[in-house]
Amino acid sequence: MAADDELDSLYWVPPADFTARRTKLAAAAKARGDAGAVKRITAARKPTTAAWIVNRLVLRHEDSKQRLADLGERLRQAHASMDGGQIRELSTEQHGLIGELTRAAFEAADIKSPSPALRDDLAGTLQAAIADSEISARLGRLVKAERWSGFGTFGDAAPVSTAARAATASDQAVRSRPKPATRERPDRDERQRLEKLRAAVTAARSAKAEAEQLLSERQAARAAARLSRDEALAGLRKSERELAGAEARVEEAKRASRAATESLSAAKAQLKQG
Repeated sequence: MAADDELDSLYWVPPADFTARRTKLAAAAKARGDAGAVKRITAARKPTTAAWIVNRLVLRHEDSKQRLADLGERLRQAHASMDGGQIRELSTEQHGLIGELTRAAFEAADIKSPSPALRDDLAGTLQAAIADSEISARLGRLVKAERWSGFGTFGDAAPVSTAARAATASDQAVRSRPKPATRERPDRDERQRLEKLRAAVTAARSAKAEAEQLLSERQAARAAARLSRDEALAGLRKSERELAGAEARVEEAKRASRAATESLSAAKAQLKQG
């Protein structure tokens, strides 16, 4: 078995079996005299549960890693070109892809009822793989859940909204106007200060767009949770009504049973007297 195949089999097994599997593979590599494989295998670190689930996803669905990387590249290009419409379309595609791969990952790991924390770690890792090509490249060998900080390549992008693009165009128009002959050009320090301020504004706008998107997602999740709660409460009230009716019918049946018992006793007594 090649070293890459051995590592695949190592990161496929559940974390509880990782150490024993690593020892077995290292011994096999040593027996065949493959010092390089021994070094790579023994250096492998046991993954957390969330990392193992993502690794299983990638090992079972080989195209998932490329799909995440491709979407990340398209998002970076859309942000770089300040194409708000394309960014919104790709954001929708991103949510769909993360949902699809999250379900596939739990299926690959044979986990029927994941905890909210585990689901969050998994979705966060897939999001980080889209945002960061280095994380995407490590999929299949992850040792812990990843989380994108919100900065970096996407964070450097221009604002998404139409209003932001209009503001940028307005800034450009102002800068392109002829300056009065009496006005002196800013010195080098002033230009650097203005560039830093513009960069700060761009970063703040991007952070605002990300915060608004997160708020929208959290509000949707809250609405879904409320709906689920209301449905559960309605089901509970219905069950309580059914239980109350059943208990009333049981009491009615008990009274009928006692009356029948008394009638039977009276009939037996009359029979003896006759």
